[in-house]
Amino acid sequence: MTTDMTTDRGRYHHGNLRPTLLSVARALLEEGGPEALSLREIGRRAGVSAPAAYHYFSSLDALAAALAEQGFAELSERIDAALAGPRRHLLAGGIAYVAFARANPGLYRLMFGEGFQAYAKGNEAIGASRMRVYRQMKDDLERRLAPEAVANAALFLWSLTHGLALLMIDGQIEPGVDPDAKAEEVLKLAGLGLPAAK
Repeated sequence: MTTDMTTDRGRYHHGNLRPTLLSVARALLEEGGPEALSLREIGRRAGVSAPAAYHYFSSLDALAAALAEQGFAELSERIDAALAGPRRHLLAGGIAYVAFARANPGLYRLMFGEGFQAYAKGNEAIGASRMRVYRQMKDDLERRLAPEAVANAALFLWSLTHGLALLMIDGQIEPGVDPDAKAEEVLKLAGLGLPAAK
């Protein structure tokens, strides 16, 4: 038995392979977007066989779902941290949201189903993760607006933030601008008509 096989088997039996596969997949995702994902290539880069990768992820869809859940958890943490910071309002959360997308463009696209649309739509865990982020916006709006206005306001703000994030990661914003400053300027416009939190 070769040293390489022993190393792979050791990683496999010690349960370290799943996070390794996800880490490698994240790197591949940022290199080439969701269409670059391949369990064979992920296994190759992780130094294991494709069957070892399939032991942890039964399909590429399953691996994509795990990545999407990981991404939404990280995004939610970033928004929570921003909302708990000195600014403590939706603008800070929106800026954190756009910054996350800019830092993780491949992952962000995958989180919203790019390359895995059919699977992502029917996946309850991804849906629940996505709704957690939506809930973070709604919680603040519920302190500002009448109950019947909250759902549409939250959808408006999410549409604006998501659209801005995509424009930025697609390079559609004028070159040379500070992306953080631009995100703040644009998102501030959305808050002009909102009453102060109660």
